[in-house]
Amino acid sequence: MHTNSEFDASVSESSEVSEKSKIYSSLFYSLCFVLILWIVHFIQWSLQSDFGKYGVLPREVKGLSGIFTAPLIHGDLDHLISNSLTLLILLFGLFYFYRTSSLTVIILTYLVSGLMVWVIGRRSYHIGASGIVYGLVAFIFFSGLFRRDKRSMALSLIVVFLYGGLVWGVLPIEPDISFESHLSGALIGVGLAFAFRNYDPPEKYEWEETDEDDGLDYGDTPEKIDEIDKLFDNDDDDENKRFLR
Repeated sequence: MHTNSEFDASVSESSEVSEKSKIYSSLFYSLCFVLILWIVHFIQWSLQSDFGKYGVLPREVKGLSGIFTAPLIHGDLDHLISNSLTLLILLFGLFYFYRTSSLTVIILTYLVSGLMVWVIGRRSYHIGASGIVYGLVAFIFFSGLFRRDKRSMALSLIVVFLYGGLVWGVLPIEPDISFESHLSGALIGVGLAFAFRNYDPPEKYEWEETDEDDGLDYGDTPEKIDEIDKLFDNDDDDENKRFLR
C-alpha cells in the first residue's frame, strides 16, 4: 500500500519531468526557427546572390510572395545576429508561458504583419524578421496588461527592461529601416494579446494555495450545507444556518 509521502513524491517527480519537457520543447522550437534564418542566409552567401528581391514589395502583385519569404531574409550578418538573439528569447518566452496560443500567434504575426506592410509600406523591398520581433514584444507586453496575473505581468516587465528601446523603431526616423514592418508587427501583437487574453491561464503553485479550506463552494446550496452538517453531527436548527462567504 502506497503512503501519502510516496504519492507526493511521485506527483512531484512527474511534475518535474513535465516541467523539463516544457522547457526543452520551447527551446527546441525556438532554435529551429532561428536555425532556418541562418540556413537561408548561408544559402544566400554561398550562392553570392541577393535575396532581397524576394522581400515584400508593397502594392505589387509579385510582391505578395514576399509575405511568406521576407521574414527569412536578412541583408547582412549584423542584422541576422541581432534578430536571432532577440527571437530566441522571445520565442522561448512565448512557447513556454503561452503554450496553447503560441502557434497561432506566430503564424498570424508572420502573415498579417507582412500583409500590412504590403498595404502601407513604401515602394521598396522590405526584408527581415523585425516585424515578428515587434509582434512578439507587443504580444508579451500587452498580455501582461490585459491578463493582470502575476506571471504575465512579470514577463511584461522583463520585456520592457530588455527591449523597451524598440518602441522608437515604429517611427519613421531612419530611412533605411522598415518602420512599416515594426509598426505592423506591433499592432498585430497588441491585437493578438487582447484576443488571446483568456487563453493559457497561469498554473496554481503550492505557495499560492490558501492555508485553510472550509470545504464549501461559494455556490453551495442549503441542502449541501445540511449534508455537511450531518457528517459532523450538527444538530443546529435550520434557522441558524447561513451561507459562508
